[in-house]
Amino acid sequence: MPRSAPPAVRTMLIERAAGMLARREPVSLRALVAGTGVSTMAVYTHFDGMPGLWRAVRQEGFARLAGRLAEVPTTDDPVRDLAALGTAYAANAADAPDLYRAMFDAAADLEDEAVADGSFALLVAAAARAREAGRLRADVEPARVALRYWAAGHGVTMLVLGGILDPATAATENDALAVAILTDAGDDPARCRASVAAAREAAGT
Repeated sequence: MPRSAPPAVRTMLIERAAGMLARREPVSLRALVAGTGVSTMAVYTHFDGMPGLWRAVRQEGFARLAGRLAEVPTTDDPVRDLAALGTAYAANAADAPDLYRAMFDAAADLEDEAVADGSFALLVAAAARAREAGRLRADVEPARVALRYWAAGHGVTMLVLGGILDPATAATENDALAVAILTDAGDDPARCRASVAAAREAAGT
């Protein structure tokens, strides 16, 4: 297979590997390409072998998340924006659950950690803007607010993917967690609830 092989083959192999991993199936070269119409050489062509494939699986997950978060517009309400980023985060996981699970398997290194750092930086930036706007206390660390918000959202997302929480309940709890975290950081409860509700309404979920 030439190096100019179609990118669709690369994407297919990444998604197939993530799906097999999620189903706890043994992932060998032969099992990966079985029934796909491509040879095992495709794994070397696109990834230089299985270790490169696992790096690419994680990278693809974070790249898709970064793309989804980049679509969230910046408004004059930073608390709304932070909540909107959380909603987009959950939606991305719902759209690609196998890749989402694989993103956090640290057994494989990322090809480029900047893509993961950049996504988290968006949360930090929104929290910093909220502090600058007087919505959060002056002594609040934006990175700590972002970490708490991300950790809470990730936990709820994993419960959804595991079939323990339904999406509607998860959305309600995510919004409640956002309000709890941000009011603890200094935002006015009523104003915070309005901002979070506006983000949810804009997402149509």
